[in-house]
Amino acid sequence: MIETAAPNVAALVVAAGRGSRFGGALPKQYARLGERPILHRTLAAFATHPAIAAVRAVIHPDDRALYDAAAEGLDVLPPVPGGTSRQESVRLGLESLAGAPPERVLIHDGARPFVSADIIDRVLAALKEAPGAIAAVPVTDTLKRENAGRIGGTLPRDGLWQAQTPQGFHYADILAAHRAAAANDGALTDDAAVAEDAGLAVTLVEGSSDNLKITTAEDLARAEWLIGVGLPEFRNGSGFDVHRFGPGDHVMLCGVRVTHGQGLIGHSDADVGLHALTDAILGALALGDIGTHFPPSDPRWRGAESGRFLNHACHLLAERGGRLVNADVTLICERPKVGPHRNAMAARIADLCSVAVERISVKATTTEGLGFTGRGEGIAAQATVTLCLPGAA
Repeated sequence: MIETAAPNVAALVVAAGRGSRFGGALPKQYARLGERPILHRTLAAFATHPAIAAVRAVIHPDDRALYDAAAEGLDVLPPVPGGTSRQESVRLGLESLAGAPPERVLIHDGARPFVSADIIDRVLAALKEAPGAIAAVPVTDTLKRENAGRIGGTLPRDGLWQAQTPQGFHYADILAAHRAAAANDGALTDDAAVAEDAGLAVTLVEGSSDNLKITTAEDLARAEWLIGVGLPEFRNGSGFDVHRFGPGDHVMLCGVRVTHGQGLIGHSDADVGLHALTDAILGALALGDIGTHFPPSDPRWRGAESGRFLNHACHLLAERGGRLVNADVTLICERPKVGPHRNAMAARIADLCSVAVERISVKATTTEGLGFTGRGEGIAAQATVTLCLPGAA
């Protein structure tokens, strides 16, 4: 269920912490997650939700420049400075909304960037029937109590839930609860505990294991995995080439000399198969085409073996840490017959690309007498490749 926009719902994103367990020069909420800071993704989850009318962040006073960069392009309220503890920061954030108080408020951790619209909806729906509601997931691991470095007991996990955010409340109730709890600053670990301490009933709604809070570098690595950062990237490329027949006694096809009553005309050895395959690899790498790297106007490439061109494309692929997953080459002609040479062609391509021959396919077809290939005027070739490249950093 998606709630329609209402001016009585605000989101308070708490991002004033220093993140000592995360390490590094930046507070964790400003570390990069993909192309943007973690905090940007968190703010955007609320700023783009149709039920949220206002979003405000609570930040450390020293972090304004970092915050401005993280919030760029988002429709959010100006941030307010936090306090020396999370509890104080939330209270100060709530106080900042008192001039135009919302009916309901969602309080969320700035370093919890994967909150979904569904979770937000469930918390807001529960607030129609209860003074408080939080996202949470059931505890599935066995819990042990520690005693001097040893197990001091096993806790039953039945009925235990792991609290997440957002934690939603009726604004006036949670503001009063935080004001009353100010004397015990730091003793209550989340806003639900503040509400409980004030006698408010808090409902549990279903969260998600993906709604993780980034606390350590290992958490960031998991977050990157969730958005695909670092995973292998697969790219497809296609190539096409044509050469016409001329005088000669053989043609070069996919690196193999095939006896024929004519040759193919070209600046190099006119191997249409290898030319199409080279273009397919260059295309998948977004590096232009074979003419860009080996201009026909350059006398160095007159009569050159086309295997050199394919080697060059494979070298560029290797420089990027990539590999050829597979290649499929189709030769289009009436003559010569390709079938007797297919295995040798696949083996030659595999050798030039330094891959197993099982990754290479060579086949041929005709155009049933139609077009320039059907009239025996030349040979065409098309190639497709799949490349695997390292994931983005």
